Amino acid sequence: MTSSIPQLPLRDELFLLGHDDDTGQPHIHRQALALGLAGAVLIDLFLAGRIALDTTDDDTGPGGEQRLWLHLDRPVGDLIADTALASIRYAHPTPPLRGWLRGFAADLYDRTRAGLHAGGILRHDVRRRLGGLARTDRYLPADLKWPVVARARLHYIAAGRDQPDNHTAALGGLVATLGLTNHLYLADDIAALTVQLRTIAAQHHRQVRHITAAVDAAVGDLATAAYR
Repeated sequence: MTSSIPQLPLRDELFLLGHDDDTGQPHIHRQALALGLAGAVLIDLFLAGRIALDTTDDDTGPGGEQRLWLHLDRPVGDLIADTALASIRYAHPTPPLRGWLRGFAADLYDRTRAGLHAGGILRHDVRRRLGGLARTDRYLPADLKWPVVARARLHYIAAGRDQPDNHTAALGGLVATLGLTNHLYLADDIAALTVQLRTIAAQHHRQVRHITAAVDAAVGDLATAAYR
């Protein structure tokens, strides 16, 4: 069903799953989603063999103090991913993982949305109210196949119908970490689905787990700061 449709970068799929298909409204705070997008960029770079993390922390740590380094300093041909590579290349010293996520996430929500719009994945819609006095700009999927296919892949691995590849396992881990599981419309037992996606993600690359844990910690920092 999904094999004939090109796979989007992890950050693009996460962006789509982070928004309501009909209204374009984000399901969670934009800053929290942006941190998830930054983590998705790093995971894609790791899976492409471009970056790695130091291994000073064990698996039980949050990953927040690990540092990034270039494994293969070669562009991937994606503007946002190559910007991330450049930020790691020219940082002296390279910031801790959680610090890098916070810095790179600063305008990543807008950049990801602009890229999806330029690529024809999102369409710009203007909604006018009050006789045209109030204007709302919305970005909606140009074709619902994109979020539907991403949800379907998560459904297949959660139901045991497909073996999870690294990309889909990582997507499930980020979705669970960001609290987006209840917006997948895949199961009545959201808690069980969240645990299942986390379990699947935990069976894959250790460094991907560190990145996802750092996203979780950075989102927690954001929530703590908001309540001060």
